[in-house]
Amino acid sequence: MLRWIIFLAIFGVIDLYAFQAFKTVSKNYWIQILYWLITALVIGNFVFHYYGFNRRDGFSHAHAYAFGFFIAILVPKMILLLGMFAEDVFRLPQAIYRYFTEGDTAKGNYFATRRQFISKLAMGLAAIPLASIIYGIYRGKYNYKVLKYTLHFEDLPGAFDGYKLTQISDIHSGSFDNMEKVKYAVDLINEQKSDVILFTGDMVNNKVEELVPYKNVFNKLKAKDGLFSVLGNHDYGDYVTWDSDEAKHQNLEDLKSLQKEIGFTVLLNESKFLEKNGDRIALVGVENWGAGGFKKAGDLKKASQNINENDFKILMSHDPSHWEKEVIQDDYHYHLTLSGHTHGMQFGIEIPGWFKWSPVKWRYKYWAGIYQELGQYINVNRGFGYLAFPGRVGIWPEITVIELKKGINNA
Repeated sequence: MLRWIIFLAIFGVIDLYAFQAFKTVSKNYWIQILYWLITALVIGNFVFHYYGFNRRDGFSHAHAYAFGFFIAILVPKMILLLGMFAEDVFRLPQAIYRYFTEGDTAKGNYFATRRQFISKLAMGLAAIPLASIIYGIYRGKYNYKVLKYTLHFEDLPGAFDGYKLTQISDIHSGSFDNMEKVKYAVDLINEQKSDVILFTGDMVNNKVEELVPYKNVFNKLKAKDGLFSVLGNHDYGDYVTWDSDEAKHQNLEDLKSLQKEIGFTVLLNESKFLEKNGDRIALVGVENWGAGGFKKAGDLKKASQNINENDFKILMSHDPSHWEKEVIQDDYHYHLTLSGHTHGMQFGIEIPGWFKWSPVKWRYKYWAGIYQELGQYINVNRGFGYLAFPGRVGIWPEITVIELKKGINNA
């Protein structure tokens, strides 16, 4: 209870300050009432869904939208607060000066009137994230982008020159609320006509039942050399409460079975060879391995025990921190690693080929796109689905297509 009182008190201070900009621009009583009504509805809905909430009890669509709408009003209000505070940096010295120089002639009103220009500027700036977040909730989360890369390797087996793979990651099927959009994305994946489709973990938020309604959607995925998948941290069911350890274990086994029914070969710390015209490349899949308290079920040595040092290797590992902490320095040279997990935080600013930024960069060194270290590549997929916040702002859901080329990139 105390933390909720503190939360509401802090938000109340932010809101009162932010309202100063709104009140300066609009003197209409009913518009001001509407401002407070919307705020009360959003905050009331947020408190209703999260008071006493325990993540281990499960996270519903209602929770997601309550959180989303809260963010939609919080971020603009923070911008208004900063605008009004910046103005007060100048108003306060003026008020102190008037207090000592004008005394009673100021009749106790020492602060200069707020300027409409500053308030309008703050409201204009606040409107940008407000519109972006609302768009992200209603459209951005299904704004699928196909990102294509060509990677060159001198030691790529000749038969695989021009080989295409499609990577998807972080489906989080329990978050979806539009079956037709997911069907569209599956069709988009198939349109790439890649040789193989690779999924790098987090098929569900917590439970296999989330995937069941989408079984007949994802089983439409097709690739000549098959579909392969690994587990992500959410697939183990660690974030909800179970009646027993047996129920939790069975959930994981059922998830593996359902993925196989869909058409995926699930790689559990093991490897497979993709063969073509007498050449082969090793496809290695590890279970989740994540830094910072995440499950470390991944065993790279075990996964690679049936391949040799000279094989061309593609590694599927859900969390990019695994690449940073273990893979890069491993005795084996893993030519290409495919990861996901970060979602690009589902929020950021990105101009493809020019600029990308997200707060998640402060948590993960490798958080979106292609990186190269010690002659090895990683692609961190931005994710197919979404989690918690029911949208995406600036960091769109991703379908990655990578073409392997033999030789040196002379571009």
